[in-house]
Amino acid sequence: MALHVVFVEPEIPPNTGNIARSCAITNSVLHLVKPLGFDIDEKSVRRAGLDYWPYVKMEVHDSLEQFMQEYAGRRMWLSTTKGGKYYTDVDFKDEDMILFGRETAGLPRPFIAEHEDRAIRIPMSENTRTRSLNLANSANIILFEALRQLGFPGLA
Repeated sequence: MALHVVFVEPEIPPNTGNIARSCAITNSVLHLVKPLGFDIDEKSVRRAGLDYWPYVKMEVHDSLEQFMQEYAGRRMWLSTTKGGKYYTDVDFKDEDMILFGRETAGLPRPFIAEHEDRAIRIPMSENTRTRSLNLANSANIILFEALRQLGFPGLA
């Protein structure tokens, strides 16, 4: 049993490091879709002090198109400020994939439009001085809601 967190073209290393740690401790799978805004080679990971990195179940994909071809037919949820329903309205299932876009731009708008029935959001203030939550925080909020719904499988 596993959930899948998908970061599409992440730009900020600490966000990916934070969700990687969450994936490691929850037995979730982390997918990174290129291009990445940083290196994830062994030297870079070791230098960043990510001693949990070997415990992360991770897949790296060359592009969003390649990822979608490989996982066609899977249940996917697109986390976006443009989502039509709250993440709490979703009935999460084992093996669901939760996609998150770049920190500066989110998921591509045409991609969201193509899958708008699967676009979910975290409720936030409409204050124009703020944009949205931090990427890693958003991913953790939705990941842990999905795990809660599934009864925290395999977790103590």
